[in-house]
Amino acid sequence: MKKIALSLSAAALALTGTAALANHHGQRPNPDANGDGNVTRAEMTAHADKAFARMDANGDGAINAQDRTGHRQEMFAKADANGDGELSQAELKAMHEARKERREQRREARAPQREARMAEHFARMDTDKSGGLSQEELKAMHEARGERGKEARKGRRGGRGGGMQMLRTADANGDKSVTRAEFDAALKAHFANADTDANGVITAEERQAMHEARKERRIERRGQ
Repeated sequence: MKKIALSLSAAALALTGTAALANHHGQRPNPDANGDGNVTRAEMTAHADKAFARMDANGDGAINAQDRTGHRQEMFAKADANGDGELSQAELKAMHEARKERREQRREARAPQREARMAEHFARMDTDKSGGLSQEELKAMHEARGERGKEARKGRRGGRGGGMQMLRTADANGDKSVTRAEFDAALKAHFANADTDANGVITAEERQAMHEARKERRIERRGQ
């Protein structure tokens, strides 16, 4: 049961892509393809298509424990350059270097979006629009950052509460396997829930409202 749940954790992340945008800092694949701060239904669909194809390693149209095994075998085969069934120190080093290079390439590709987010964040913190941050504004920024850090740590400790709960909901027949139809249905419902004005676009304001609602629910649960 535990292994199966872990094999589907990536699917849970994909299904919570819109929610993750509320606190997105570039660590996760971002559905906002053009970096305008909004997520259209087309962007989310394209993001989901890539995510599902990547996770469905054996191409059988479902995400399950077999895909986790397939991913491990594929990664090993790529690293085992001479095909002898073992990873030498040199092959492990090459795998590490290749992974590091991919991270650098992704970081460079995200640089424009990261700069735009920083400018947006600064403008939001500069509450009096003076072009600089006062001590009071800096204090508010640090306090807000501290709260976000707490929420992120809670999310990591209770990873099954958000994404995994949504994944269990997506698994309509409870067979521990998420088909493409189940995946799409869950994604559609999640998008509709976030797109409160039903205009086909999840705006920054809607993402923030969604984040605040989730935060309130967590506080309520702790109070109970």
